Amino acid sequence: MKINTNAKFPIKFKKYLAIIICIIIAIVATYLGGKQRLIGAPMIGLFISIIIVNLLPSVDKDFKAGTTFVGKKFLNLGIILAGATLNFKEILGYGAKALPLIILNIFISFSVAYIIGKKIQVSTNTCTLVGGGTAICGGTAIATLASIIKAKETEIAYAMTAIFLFDIFAALAFPYLSTFLGLSENQFGILAGSAINDTSSVAAAEATYSVLNNVDLSLAITVKLTRTTMLIAIAIVFSVLMIRKQSAANTSLDSNAPKMSVGQTVIKVFPWFILIFLLMAVINTLGLFDNINGASSFFKKGYKFLNTAALAGVGFKIQFKDLITKGTKPIILGGCTWIAVAASSLIFITLFASYIG
Repeated sequence: MKINTNAKFPIKFKKYLAIIICIIIAIVATYLGGKQRLIGAPMIGLFISIIIVNLLPSVDKDFKAGTTFVGKKFLNLGIILAGATLNFKEILGYGAKALPLIILNIFISFSVAYIIGKKIQVSTNTCTLVGGGTAICGGTAIATLASIIKAKETEIAYAMTAIFLFDIFAALAFPYLSTFLGLSENQFGILAGSAINDTSSVAAAEATYSVLNNVDLSLAITVKLTRTTMLIAIAIVFSVLMIRKQSAANTSLDSNAPKMSVGQTVIKVFPWFILIFLLMAVINTLGLFDNINGASSFFKKGYKFLNTAALAGVGFKIQFKDLITKGTKPIILGGCTWIAVAASSLIFITLFASYIG
């Protein structure tokens, strides 16, 4: 039986139907994501919605309005909850030893993304998303930056796909590569924590390495959490850049056109959900959420579920033909940035083996 979303239903019904379908997809994706450790629920949700929309004969604008609502609003809510999982104290533990490498990799990732992206003619937004996703924490970084820079849904989907492919490869290859190269536990921990994006993928790689070498390891996750904390700084930097970009655009307007003051520009451009995101991170760092039973689990599961639903909404805008044709360059870009970051991490742990311990 064919499903036609162009059927004559009230506009609000179609919008709410789209929202409900995205939530159902998120539930299914979350279940499937929990059954294995390589592919996260957000990526599964994205793929499910892409498959559905490509099987449907058509999707009208009212249904798309619902998926757009989920893609934007749920994304912002997910980012706010993600803030409650971040802790500034993470950078004060052993993760601090990896901090110089993490900062270096951030610089390398964005530099390679912009340089290569310009050469192969990829949009600036896509370069930003791929650079941030590779440097920080994959999907969460892409979601956060996408909301700040007002990226298109197609740019989000292409960036997510590019990050996903190399993240899975790294999670599978790094434990065996590290064992083959004879890397120490600490060297592997810093390599996996700094060059694998998704936390679940880092955990999977860590588990594989532990089995191969008969050790009990948790350093990779610690380094990964330290790296994720840097999302706060990146979010602030790009928020400021967006405000400056809008201010420059106002200055270049025709002299007869109304111009906004700096204050008006900030109010219009600044992503205010980022303030709540930062506040949640501060509260979590102070340990105030520790007094609430189940809060940590709620925030971790909540932000992943909301991001999964949001990406399900994004997927409804993607056609296979576009993913194959227009998505090829972002994938190449993702490969270049990932290789650069992986190489940087390998060189670092080799040159500073004594420092790492």
